[in-house]
Amino acid sequence: MQPDNTLTQSDVMDPARAQAMQVALGHAPTLVAGDALPPFFHQLYFWTPLPSSQFGRDGHPKVGGVIPDMGLPRRMWAGGRLKFDAPLRLGAEARRVSVCEAANRKEGRTGPLAFVTLRHEVWQADTLCLTEWQDLVYRKDPDPNAPRPIVRDAEVDEEAAETVHFDATLLFRYSALTFNGHRIHYDQPYAREVEGYDGLVVHGPLLAQHLMLMAERDLGPLGAFSFRATAPLMHHETATLCRKGREFWVRGPDGRLCMTASA
Repeated sequence: MQPDNTLTQSDVMDPARAQAMQVALGHAPTLVAGDALPPFFHQLYFWTPLPSSQFGRDGHPKVGGVIPDMGLPRRMWAGGRLKFDAPLRLGAEARRVSVCEAANRKEGRTGPLAFVTLRHEVWQADTLCLTEWQDLVYRKDPDPNAPRPIVRDAEVDEEAAETVHFDATLLFRYSALTFNGHRIHYDQPYAREVEGYDGLVVHGPLLAQHLMLMAERDLGPLGAFSFRATAPLMHHETATLCRKGREFWVRGPDGRLCMTASA
């Protein structure tokens, strides 16, 4: 029996799911069995289907097991790191081993915060293909009378840039493909009235996915990639993906920095 803080899952890298992701991102569905899975497409696999009775109020599975209960209701994907050792091949079975590597609570400028780091290892046969560290942050409910958080301005000295557009349909499709039930991505009343956002929140991993594909296109196959979310982007906003050397960032329409990354 595996410990409570470890979860092992198996899944077949279905080419149809990868093709659906390509289409959702506006690309032609070219991937077939035997092809290498594009970086970060493993987010489409290793679903954990649960009955609704095991959901929290936000649509995510209730904490416990791999993710400890930190006593705070709002969850965000704060960032992550990936190490690519070998390609994942479409059409073949893969195994993911997940463990909680760290869980800490502290007092921040706006109140209590909890940080959880999950480590995922993805294997095919006896080959470790990638290791991913996923950083989650948990916060208390927003205070409507609290001052707005300070956001950084993004740099404007990029060597390459492209714009990306988001809408409610894309966020729904990405949520479906990654089996992500978090209501901030598809339930506007919940996102606005409960979590205090100005609309639907673009998934942090979706922004990171765009940056990884940009990095692979411009720099070649990735050996490692890290990213950190700095401010939320709303579904009605256009973002600019920026690159300078091996550094990447996402700039919001008002110039704010939404994500930083390094390849």
